[in-house]
Amino acid sequence: MLRRACVSAFAMAGLMSVVCSLPLASAQSPKSKILFLTESKGFKHGSVNRDVKDGVKKDLAAAEVAMTQLGQQTGLFSIHCTQDAKADFTKDNLKNYDIVMFYTTGELPIADADRDYFMNEWLKQKGHGWIGFHSAADTFRTNNPAHKWYWDLSGGTFKGHPWNAGELVTITVHDTTHSAMKPFGGEFQIKDEIYWYDHWVPENVHVLMSLNIEKCKTKGQVSKKKDGDKEVETVQAEHVPVAWCRSWGDGKIFFNNLGHNEATWTDKRFLDSTEAAIHWIRNEVPGDTKPNPEVSKAWHEKSVKDATAK
Repeated sequence: MLRRACVSAFAMAGLMSVVCSLPLASAQSPKSKILFLTESKGFKHGSVNRDVKDGVKKDLAAAEVAMTQLGQQTGLFSIHCTQDAKADFTKDNLKNYDIVMFYTTGELPIADADRDYFMNEWLKQKGHGWIGFHSAADTFRTNNPAHKWYWDLSGGTFKGHPWNAGELVTITVHDTTHSAMKPFGGEFQIKDEIYWYDHWVPENVHVLMSLNIEKCKTKGQVSKKKDGDKEVETVQAEHVPVAWCRSWGDGKIFFNNLGHNEATWTDKRFLDSTEAAIHWIRNEVPGDTKPNPEVSKAWHEKSVKDATAK
């Protein structure tokens, strides 16, 4: 984890506390209690698949194992992993937790009363937060006005993934001062599936990092049509945010598109970022939430230009 790497670096190089930016868990800072919902009502990703493999049913899927181990290694949180929203995403049960994480798909069986409590009371409390991973954006995504509460929560919903799981993509970090972004540096590469989004309202969120289309093989959604004897190829491109955050009352929201590939759940950068996001929700480390729609505007223009450059 980042903490161990920091201690080692400090010992070798005498670096200042900027390097070791995450606080150690202590008796003065009780563990956060996390509810990790990984129910799939649509496509079931391998990272949250507990199904029988080689004759053995897994107790926990890869993402759940990773988060359980992260909690054990850091002492920062305890976690309950569930694939039953109807039973566990309830007003009475939510009161037992500080942070809720989603790696979900489809229309989850969440009662209106539980939804209203979560959005209007629970999430607005100091020290509470919601973290969405990857296909949390492929949840409640149909154009039903009743789902707007979830679009506000997630920040955007799945429109497609022109960047498939096997492609090495380049991602640029916009806010390098946000604690959850420091593990990624200013720019990095990773193999993972990248979404682009419907219901994206840049005026509501603080964009943290985006796909750098200029440095990716895939430039956008490719379509072909006949023009006489010729086949003409066009590319639809737009700003593709990868991570963002926002405040919700005194609570906080953090979304990270990464996590499709099981390998991402063993990627130190990703795990360190998630750990930092938890510290951030606990108000232990800095991280701006002021909306920055100018970033989305500039990167939309850049992405369109990069996609059509010869």
